[in-house]
Amino acid sequence: MKIIVYGANEIGSYIATEFFEDHDIIVLDPQQENLASFSNLDIATICGVGNSAETLKEAEIKDCDLFIACTNDDESNIVSCMMAKSLSCVRTVCFVSQKECLKSLETLKAETRTSVFVDDIIWPEKLLTKEIFEIITIPEALDVESFANDEARLLEYRIKEDSPLAGKMLKDCNISEGTLVVGIVRNDELDIPNGLSEIQVNDKVIFMGTIKSLNETYSEFNTSKKVVKNVAIIGGGSVGFELARSLEKVNIKVKIIEKDYQRCEFLSENLNGSLVLNGNGADANLLMQESISEADVVICVTDSDEKNLLCSLLVKQMGAMRVITRVGNAITASLFEKVGVDVALSAKEAAVNEIKNKIVDSTQSILATVERGLAEIIEVEIKEDKSDIIVKDVKLPAKAVIAIIMRQNKVIIPNGQSLIRGGDKLVIFTKSQDVDIIREYLQK
Repeated sequence: MKIIVYGANEIGSYIATEFFEDHDIIVLDPQQENLASFSNLDIATICGVGNSAETLKEAEIKDCDLFIACTNDDESNIVSCMMAKSLSCVRTVCFVSQKECLKSLETLKAETRTSVFVDDIIWPEKLLTKEIFEIITIPEALDVESFANDEARLLEYRIKEDSPLAGKMLKDCNISEGTLVVGIVRNDELDIPNGLSEIQVNDKVIFMGTIKSLNETYSEFNTSKKVVKNVAIIGGGSVGFELARSLEKVNIKVKIIEKDYQRCEFLSENLNGSLVLNGNGADANLLMQESISEADVVICVTDSDEKNLLCSLLVKQMGAMRVITRVGNAITASLFEKVGVDVALSAKEAAVNEIKNKIVDSTQSILATVERGLAEIIEVEIKEDKSDIIVKDVKLPAKAVIAIIMRQNKVIIPNGQSLIRGGDKLVIFTKSQDVDIIREYLQK
């Protein structure tokens, strides 16, 4: 696939470096110095603006499959997509940072019933907000993914010292029927487990199953039985605001700290019931005075990694049980979690996963990317003329778990004796490097 990325900023660089090994990438930017970082990579660069017909023709826009406009200027991104579309049939992806631009483009698409000049709109902060919200509403979860029309889910939990699963082999864990353990992450390494795999304290364990069975499994190994009733948010920007609105709708009490007074006024006027505090989230006295650490979950979503880390460590030191923090990228996220942050999430990573799974690799039926790219969940349809086979007789060429069988409108969480039939759709959990060979084997 030939991809043009307009914008050599952080997100543009992240996109380009993520896809350049498997795709033909051209990066456009009006500043030559911004393009210097790509000199050691197999990435072509052109100094110019994306709304210039000459620049786009130089990039051979007519032969391009995908045009991604991700500069820091929403209007420039929109106009660039318009120009790209006028010169070719390219699929356009427009990044926006303002809710007003998002709403305008969505309204235009809805009223005209066409994509007009923007095929896909990405607001990274919206993706991040949705991810944080899903994790908050499922107590102690580190990751949440939904499948099969929300009839099945992936949930990830960290194993604590008092967990009844700690120190046991998987075959002895008495996991509820309808739930599978598909992955164990230890020291940043992912293992696809079997019955003899041992679960240790501090492991991150990945479960897949029906919502009912996952709830039963959680109630068995969760000792606190804690339900999230109140949340503290440090940072009242777009993520903090949208998150507070979503939490209000499910009757979770919100306390939000924002440094900018005018932004506090906006938050007070547009939120219903949330307590808005004007102050510095890194002020230890303020955090103690307002008992921020006593919230069921503390979320740090300022636009500064350094401040988010400082705030996270402060509230952790004060006794906060669970902290979710916004970070710039996946590398930073891993470092944050190593020093005590419970969950670290990146808007940029969420945006790149959206592009990868739904646009660039859409034909590959990648349903989700897990553990910062270590694993993927794929959907594979079995050919209609295939003979029936039971799960335990399927000899996959690499470690993987057949986690869900979808047969017409029925969702089956299989065991070794479950039958796979022609026409079934299989949802499979495997390491990212093994996706292709697993898919090829099952589609033979």
